[in-house]
Amino acid sequence: MLKKKAIFILSLGVMLGVFIGLCGSVFADRANTGVAPETETLPYEDLRTFTEIYGRIKRDYVEPVSDKKLLEDAIRGMLSGLDPHSAYLGPEEYQELKEGTTGQFGGLGIEVTMENGFIKVVSPIDDTPAQKAGMKTGDLIIKLDEKPVKGMSLGDSVKMMRGEPGSKIVLTVVREGLDAPLKLTLTRDIIKVKSVKSRMLEKGFGYMRISSFQSSTGDGLKEALAALKKENIEPLKGLVLDLRNNPGGVLNAAVEVSDAFLKSGLIVYTEGRIENSEMRFNASPDDLLDGAPIVVLINGGSASASEIVAGALQDQKRAVIMGEKSFGKGSVQTILPTTNGAAVKLTTARYFTPSGRSIQALGIEPDIALTRVKLETLDKLDSLSIKESDLSGHLQHSDSAAKAKKEEADKDASKDQTKEESKDKDKEKSTVEDYALHEALNLLKGISIIKK
Repeated sequence: MLKKKAIFILSLGVMLGVFIGLCGSVFADRANTGVAPETETLPYEDLRTFTEIYGRIKRDYVEPVSDKKLLEDAIRGMLSGLDPHSAYLGPEEYQELKEGTTGQFGGLGIEVTMENGFIKVVSPIDDTPAQKAGMKTGDLIIKLDEKPVKGMSLGDSVKMMRGEPGSKIVLTVVREGLDAPLKLTLTRDIIKVKSVKSRMLEKGFGYMRISSFQSSTGDGLKEALAALKKENIEPLKGLVLDLRNNPGGVLNAAVEVSDAFLKSGLIVYTEGRIENSEMRFNASPDDLLDGAPIVVLINGGSASASEIVAGALQDQKRAVIMGEKSFGKGSVQTILPTTNGAAVKLTTARYFTPSGRSIQALGIEPDIALTRVKLETLDKLDSLSIKESDLSGHLQHSDSAAKAKKEEADKDASKDQTKEESKDKDKEKSTVEDYALHEALNLLKGISIIKK
């Protein structure tokens, strides 16, 4: 009994020593940065409470708990209590994060955060199981395979969503506007994200979609832009830059994308408490579009790096921002590796647009706001209307027989032409059904006419 008590007292002493050391290093850091500490005395009472609770768990909890687990959970709790984006990343989670920034990782393909104890979808990533299953920005995931999310950490829930490619998981989702939760079955896959996609909308007008900001996004944008110019032969008259449902990513990638369309001026700057958190990024003197108009599409799923690009182009009057108000993540996270192969993801700064706006919890307001609607082509709408020829027993036109023969002959002759035109029609159809893209293209056409 005395031996156990001695071990317990020793462990409390070690814990107290660790925390005094940690607090001492914090105060040392404050002194180095010139920031006055709030108090010169250590929080002995709080540390005593911590060690008391630590001891009670070790002694009284229904099952034995290792020191490693208790300490790791304490670290996770410290970080998660700061804000939704600060977190402790174990060795596996750290490796997954590094894979994510390079564009290949396993899982479902959704960017998530925590809100009121539930998993909130920031945005589904293009061409992933989550997007194909119909996951939407703002969805709240309340169960993972019938296991309640409430009480789970973000890291644990993400780990549960990841798994072997081909395996399935059932997500129970609460969505605004629906009375009952949805149950969506998703099949895990290797997520290979090609962050930049492009195509021509019409002659002279290009479209570029950035689904996330990876370390290679800047180079991908330059290659895609060169391909559009080559396809169009003549200089582009305008470009739609689609950042909808783009959850963000690497800060430097956002700077590179903004710089591609700016000749000079500030792109973004950051401010924090430590010296190296204060950075300024300026544009180099080249505009890859040579001043051609740009319309940037954003929505509630456009976050972080997406908002940096939208804010920079908006403040510099280089683009028209169209769509819905963005997510509002205006903070910078720094990855700090630890000696055990893990890392701490810590919010170290806020970023500001060139005009000095902080968008934290506010988002980017579009220059032209659009409501969510769905356009349908005229032939679809016509199919809903009833005409004389649709009525049962209607009188035939006197020339109908001859007309039918002529139509049959013309049908064979036009088959080849129809095949050639089908690709163009599919492209036009996708543009028409996407209301925001349709409006962006119309705006570019209008600007082009005015410039002439």
